[in-house]
Amino acid sequence: MSRVTCHQSTSADGYAAGPNQTEERPFGDDGGDGWGNRLHAWMFDNPEENRAEIDQGTTAARAYIMGRSMFGPVRGEWDRQWKGWWGDDPPFHAPAFVLAYPPSARPAADGRRHHVPFVTDGIESALAQAREAAGDGDVSIEGGASTINQYLAAGLIDELRQHIVPLTLGAGTRLFDGVPPLNLEQVDSRAASSVTHVTYRVLS
Repeated sequence: MSRVTCHQSTSADGYAAGPNQTEERPFGDDGGDGWGNRLHAWMFDNPEENRAEIDQGTTAARAYIMGRSMFGPVRGEWDRQWKGWWGDDPPFHAPAFVLAYPPSARPAADGRRHHVPFVTDGIESALAQAREAAGDGDVSIEGGASTINQYLAAGLIDELRQHIVPLTLGAGTRLFDGVPPLNLEQVDSRAASSVTHVTYRVLS
């Protein structure tokens, strides 16, 4: 049966990005240096140790949904040609749908860059389009935390996969902000050298 899943790296105190996010430092101040951020170092410093979780996040689903800031760093009016952080070779080798906002805040032309549809009529519409593209496969909500929180608050996520890094940030963008209390069932966990992977089934 098709599921809606999500993946998110967080600090031990639940932050998915530090404060002061910029285009040059998209994950804000987390003690790392730009793209060498500590919240996601487990993917790049120890890829083989974490291969199952990396593959689960980038190849297991049949369709993906992400927020506009995850697709690209532009805030406010979209003022450039942009194919997303990954250029011509994105890691998501399945249809991806990007949540966007009013017309001035999304790319021009037909709203597509590298065959990525920009959805401007809400999270339910994006999910409906992703489900259609996925067929009987899973849909993955890839982030960031603000996007995942919208889907959690709406009761639209079946499984949450959290990658908890042993550091605290104290401020920034936090997973579960604005989300009503949830009942979660832990279905899997695995400790690696620099991260703990925990999978929860969302019961309500």
